Amino acid sequence: MSLGYAEKLSYIEDVGNVGMTEIHDPPHILHDKIERLTKIIRKSKHLVVFTGAGISTSCGIPDFRGPTGIWTLQRGGNALPEASLPFHRAMPSRTHMALVELERAGILKFVISQNIDGLHLRSGIPREKLSELHGNSFMEKCTSCGNEYFRDFEVESVGLKETPRRCSNVDCDAKLKDTVLDWEDALPFEEMNPAEVHCERADVVLCLGTSLQITPACNLPLRCLRGGGKVVIVNLQKTPKDKKASLVINGFVDKVIGGVMDILNLRIRPFVRIDLLQTIFTQAMSLDQRYVNWTLRIASVHDKRALLPFVKSVEISFSDHTMKEVVLDKHPFQLKRRTVWKIEPFDVILKVNFSEGCGCPCSRMKIPIDFHTSRDELKRDEEYVFGKLKSKAIKSSSCGQNSVIERKMITSPKSEVIICAIVTNVRWYDEITVRTSGAGSLGKCSLKRRKDGKNEMEAARKLPKGQYRHDKL
Repeated sequence: MSLGYAEKLSYIEDVGNVGMTEIHDPPHILHDKIERLTKIIRKSKHLVVFTGAGISTSCGIPDFRGPTGIWTLQRGGNALPEASLPFHRAMPSRTHMALVELERAGILKFVISQNIDGLHLRSGIPREKLSELHGNSFMEKCTSCGNEYFRDFEVESVGLKETPRRCSNVDCDAKLKDTVLDWEDALPFEEMNPAEVHCERADVVLCLGTSLQITPACNLPLRCLRGGGKVVIVNLQKTPKDKKASLVINGFVDKVIGGVMDILNLRIRPFVRIDLLQTIFTQAMSLDQRYVNWTLRIASVHDKRALLPFVKSVEISFSDHTMKEVVLDKHPFQLKRRTVWKIEPFDVILKVNFSEGCGCPCSRMKIPIDFHTSRDELKRDEEYVFGKLKSKAIKSSSCGQNSVIERKMITSPKSEVIICAIVTNVRWYDEITVRTSGAGSLGKCSLKRRKDGKNEMEAARKLPKGQYRHDKL
């Protein structure tokens, strides 16, 4: 059982000064401040962004010190709200995606995050331009060779502990560890060092959605002051560093950054989530050479024993209608059959039903089976495949598209392994609302503040069912 997000965060955050009152700049002042911030960003030569929990609240992930924050509720003896969707299905906010566009435009040089939700990486910020000071709930690391593994599931532990998996580097094979810090853990050098270097080099450090109270991380933005740089703070509460800042904006981060992007005339492109799975088809002749005993397994690409968190069930049918259909509704998704050796080639048709939080119900794919002939191996460029899938998903305003990335043959036991990429979510960032393909999303709220004073939520627009392709694997 993996730790819940709130439980994980209790390991890494300081609980002082919780429940602080939200402050909102009046509309005309907020507008002026957004224009000032845009001018500062335009003039910057080395912009660094420092982020906290406040940039992920519109993704459905609670903050800590806000009126409905985790510690505010706990201190008041109130129960934490039920998550509307699983943590691993959280999608980037408008701010996350705006930072990606600023990086692509060459304006943003580096991102420093105190969050462990993995949304900066998932949004598209390059790993080499990101420091995750407190770790990443979805990241495992090999402490021997340094390889990192970004998972589609939450890693089971915190505190830099060993996990059940090993490094896939053939020259290494060391045990992997989680990356989320425990109380006594020092900030890792490989994350802290580039953060310090970039803050010292920065002419602007833009702090987004952070209370700037967690030491030693909170002191990083001030390093730019030594070289004449500026600190800008966007947050809904006062921070201890406000007096050091050249500009303090009290408002929703998404609204502020959205306003900056409008003035800069930079469009925020849709977020398309692509998940991977593998099908493993293994066959062996019976002792009398009359039958083929075969197994089909639908598994995680991260580890054959790992769960597929985005798959609820798999319906299997066959082009040969004499073969019985089956539904696999629990992990491991595995089917075992015996078929006569002389059977004609046939297709296995998979209907992969998605779990809660995905943008459409399912995706369909087809696997040709021929016991007498082996197929050629195949390896496609992953970035190219991802690009094609994203374009199709955005153009059709739907998800469920899939494509083969790799097909490899194993001689013993005789097996065919196919790695497939599937579009499981699409999210658009319009001027006023955020909309998601399908009905499922962690955040279902608008950027406009609700009159009852609760946290902002992103508006989700229910779209028609996604278009499904019978992709031949």
